[in-house]
Amino acid sequence: MNIVEIIEKKRDKRELTKEEIEYFVRSVTEGSIPDYQISAFLMAIYLNDMTDPEISYLTEAMANSGDRVDLSYIEGIKVDKHSSGGVGDKATLAVAPMAAACGLPVAKMSGRGLGFSGGTIDKLESIPGFRTALTEDEFVTFIKRDGIALMGQTKNVAPADKKLYALRDVTGTVESIPLIAASIMSKKLACGSDSIILDVKCGSGAFMKSFERASLLAEKMVRIGQSNGRKVYALITDMDQPLGNAVGNALEVMEALDTLKGKGPEDFTELCYVIGSFMLVAGNKAENLPQARKLLENSVSNGTALEKFRKFIENQGGDPNIIENYSLLPQAHTVIKVKSPESGAVTAINGEKIGTASLTVKAGRLTKEDKIDHGTGIVLMAKIGDKVTKGQPIAKIYAPDEQSAAEAEKQVLSSYSFGERAEKKKILIGYIDEEGSHIDQDNH
Repeated sequence: MNIVEIIEKKRDKRELTKEEIEYFVRSVTEGSIPDYQISAFLMAIYLNDMTDPEISYLTEAMANSGDRVDLSYIEGIKVDKHSSGGVGDKATLAVAPMAAACGLPVAKMSGRGLGFSGGTIDKLESIPGFRTALTEDEFVTFIKRDGIALMGQTKNVAPADKKLYALRDVTGTVESIPLIAASIMSKKLACGSDSIILDVKCGSGAFMKSFERASLLAEKMVRIGQSNGRKVYALITDMDQPLGNAVGNALEVMEALDTLKGKGPEDFTELCYVIGSFMLVAGNKAENLPQARKLLENSVSNGTALEKFRKFIENQGGDPNIIENYSLLPQAHTVIKVKSPESGAVTAINGEKIGTASLTVKAGRLTKEDKIDHGTGIVLMAKIGDKVTKGQPIAKIYAPDEQSAAEAEKQVLSSYSFGERAEKKKILIGYIDEEGSHIDQDNH
């Protein structure tokens, strides 16, 4: 088989066979073809798209390029949850203990963040002593005993994806929907869950800016799951403004804890209940979504979700005292308030600009080598639909120094738009499953 012929075939908009795609992925994994040929193939996909069978072949080959995680030691249906990423998205921190408190075992592998979206591992490492480098024995023990554990992805899960992702980032092919779908789903398939809940973000603070592209990505991933024997729900959720109020690692841990105490922001709390409900239904812990939601609400009101989070922290070496004492978490050196330049209703908050401001104060990383300041970030004090008066604080900036705080202040101000009135947005736009699309037309 010849890699040049495979590149030419996709260049000429012809459909590739399973064997040709497997040959390409195997060559990438073994390092037997140069980067320029891999890049040429990626660009051919970007320009000419892939059919559903091609995407499924690519995903399966990438999932098989390294280790497959065996979760057979966990009784019952294993459900994974994945977000396509967005500003202030700390859902795993709250949803995982809620679901675990309802009897669903949560065995989660997560990564670090790159860019403004942040990574679950980075957020958890804000907690003093918390470790994600677990041995397999520890991972198994914690899940069997307490129903929850989280660890960093092993180096050999879908190694072909790591190589392809690095090249996509520097060849202008990141936004290819077939490549995004294959990248996400190859890791999900390799991690061994029976069912997958995908949270596909849509809006200014997400990678998918438009509803059309978000729904297309969601549909592709559901089909990949189907063709590989997995039950997949792909939720499409609003990210036209940051999720919740907090953006930044320790700040987001605090907000997740507030939510587990029943005091979280309305939009973030709603998202947690939505995702958690689908997880419980997929895991046969509830017969329907309303019943699942009631179970999750009870786990918060009776304190079992918070206690599950406490046990989770203790198991993985973290200081559980942070639950009562937030001052034990990393603190920013400089804190300033951003004041509204006018009176009126908040009509828009550009999520990407807030994300950029969080990078300015070192709450995220632009390269894998960048060091994060876990205490910095932004807390929004006014969201879309809220009425404000001129001079009223609309955000707080937590920064390492006054210079970065001043620069971030300009970015935050430029993200806000004001008008006479604005409606609060619903968090769930719709979802896609094996039966098709279920879209809230009033919210789209």
